[in-house]
Amino acid sequence: MIRLGIRLALAGGREAVVRLAIIMVAVAIGTGLLLCTVAGVNAAQTQNERYAWLNTGVVRTDVVGSADPTWWLLRGDYFHGDRIARVDVAATGPHEPVPPGLPRLPGPGEYFASPALARELRSTPLGELADRFPGRLIGTVGAAGLPGPEALVVVAGDTPDHLSRMPDVHQVTRIETLDPSGCSGCRVGTDNDGMVLLLSVVAVALIFPLLMFIGTATRLSAARREQRFAAMRLIGATPPQISLIATVEATLATAAGLIAGFGVFFALRPGMATITFTETAFFTGDLSLGLRDVLAVAIGVPVAAAVAARVALRRVQISPLGVTRRVTPKPPRVWRLTLAVLGVAELAYFVGRRPATTNGQTIAYLSGIFAVMIGMVVAGPWLTMVGARLLAGRARRPAALIAGRRLADNPQAGFRAVSGLMLALFVTAAASGIITTLVDNRGTPVERGSAANVALVQNFWPGTDETVAPPPVLSGVDGTLVVRRNPLFPVDTNSDIGPGLIACSELASRPLFGRCPAGAQVVEVSQDLQGQHDGGSIAPVTVWQASALTLAEVAEQPILSVVVQTDGSAAAVERSRTTLENAYPGRQLPATNGEFQGDFGKQLVQWQQLANVVILASLPIAGCSLAVAVAGGLTERKRPFSMLRLTGARLATLRQVVALESVVPLLLVAALATGMGFLTAHLFLRAQLDYSLHSPGPTYYLLVIGGLAASLGIIASTLPLLRRITGPETARNE
Repeated sequence: MIRLGIRLALAGGREAVVRLAIIMVAVAIGTGLLLCTVAGVNAAQTQNERYAWLNTGVVRTDVVGSADPTWWLLRGDYFHGDRIARVDVAATGPHEPVPPGLPRLPGPGEYFASPALARELRSTPLGELADRFPGRLIGTVGAAGLPGPEALVVVAGDTPDHLSRMPDVHQVTRIETLDPSGCSGCRVGTDNDGMVLLLSVVAVALIFPLLMFIGTATRLSAARREQRFAAMRLIGATPPQISLIATVEATLATAAGLIAGFGVFFALRPGMATITFTETAFFTGDLSLGLRDVLAVAIGVPVAAAVAARVALRRVQISPLGVTRRVTPKPPRVWRLTLAVLGVAELAYFVGRRPATTNGQTIAYLSGIFAVMIGMVVAGPWLTMVGARLLAGRARRPAALIAGRRLADNPQAGFRAVSGLMLALFVTAAASGIITTLVDNRGTPVERGSAANVALVQNFWPGTDETVAPPPVLSGVDGTLVVRRNPLFPVDTNSDIGPGLIACSELASRPLFGRCPAGAQVVEVSQDLQGQHDGGSIAPVTVWQASALTLAEVAEQPILSVVVQTDGSAAAVERSRTTLENAYPGRQLPATNGEFQGDFGKQLVQWQQLANVVILASLPIAGCSLAVAVAGGLTERKRPFSMLRLTGARLATLRQVVALESVVPLLLVAALATGMGFLTAHLFLRAQLDYSLHSPGPTYYLLVIGGLAASLGIIASTLPLLRRITGPETARNE
């Protein structure tokens, strides 16, 4: 039967070749995107393994290495808004632990830098970057010690006597190898479990439309093939044999598409490596596939395509005379709404009841979102039927009446054409709503010239007895302010240090940082002078709260932070940062609040890039599915349309019928998918973050309007086929 299925698949002339080619293209695209997703998961894992050594000394384990103890200090620095991972080391013996990517530890006055940082060192004035690191550059960090090709990493040598007196320094005898995904105390790295979850959602969001595309392509010329299969049933073929033959046709194209899909993956891999899904871009080689990955895709894709084809052609199992005795299928029932309603109810239930664990949240939200997606596909025919009956009931012209009656008689066929587009619009609405809300709540860019951009803050660790020297004289800055510790708050390195103090005479010359109330000599301020102290949150203020302490009492307090007001230019910020780092070696490295906020903003950009991948991939796939479905529907109905033309129906009327049969479900599912996408995003945001949905910007609406306009254009492009396929010869030949 398999050989017979292959012969029948190839014996249908140009029509069969076109159908097989369409299926092959769909499978190639789907396989390529699926492989990219799997490779992305593998790359995130490999990148995390390269992050592991940077957490040496931070993660406390009971494992003791055999190397000589080495002083180790991990700090985070910035350059032009990009993070620099800085490690200061000092060996105490000849057998020191060496990080990956280095031939040895640097000695005092030496440092290794990543290739990307080395390029910056060569192209930047010394006072803005190179003067931060002691001595000279003696080499670059190899790929084995870098998370990605653009990572900024420096390993600087120091003396044991000097480095051992620095705060937050550790003695280590081994290099950490624990993956940050399983490390609760790691400072550097990403949650690979979260990335797997995110990429899994991306894969599902892409695979659903592709499976529908395969099913739609498989149904091309379904009526003619059903007649052929019915004839085979009359001569003794059993239903399982017919199903096997139908499945072989789709599997044949799937096999060719699977091979082409690997070519698509290798073509997309270099471009995918440049997309920063995590904190930095990937090495191209990290986007790799294991043997299990290849086998899973090589087996899973053909099986999924065969199932989709078998479901799409399930009508071929009717009785031998069923083709000639076909009647109107039963109308869909309202129970089809059940799954979508349950999915929404599940998401709504967790508003205010967020699961405590990450796994619990994953199960709760993903199951609800997928229930909504699948539920919309199940409910689509019923909604199409309702819309068709409304159209027919209000029809004033023959075209509207015919289109409404035809849709109401077979709403499954009408919805099938736009089902892929519905899922694409749902994913687009949900992704855009979530990203927009996160940006508005947590990633709003700071205004140019604001304190967050121009003020460089040097904080000091609380609870240290070491006296902090007054700030150095900085050239090219507008002023330097000193915030002192508040004696009314206990000093504890493990707790909040409370508000600081500053004299009003100092603050008066820097209005950018607020002002004192009338009559006050000392005010309580936040450590960075950029917001009112309130449980660690920062809110803009203009008037600080007065303090009961005197100027003399404040002058005796240790320094809490130094705030440098620059002109906001990158050069001024970097020069001031270098001066502060050299003035306070081993301390917490200075940064602006804009840079801290920018870290989260970059993460949002990474998520937005993932959302864009889904949107840009799913909309074209949905458009192709729509084109195939409309063209296939015209081919299947050419005899009824030719008979209508013979009875006097005008060609323009038939074109209006075809347009209405496609446009009504299209606009209906567009409204449904967009509304359900926003509702799902809102419930997720309320449950997980207690945010309310914010409307996406104009770009989103232009994208949706453009997608709908393209879909209408696809429908319009098929209308000229009516003249050719509905002539008198069609009715005569059929």
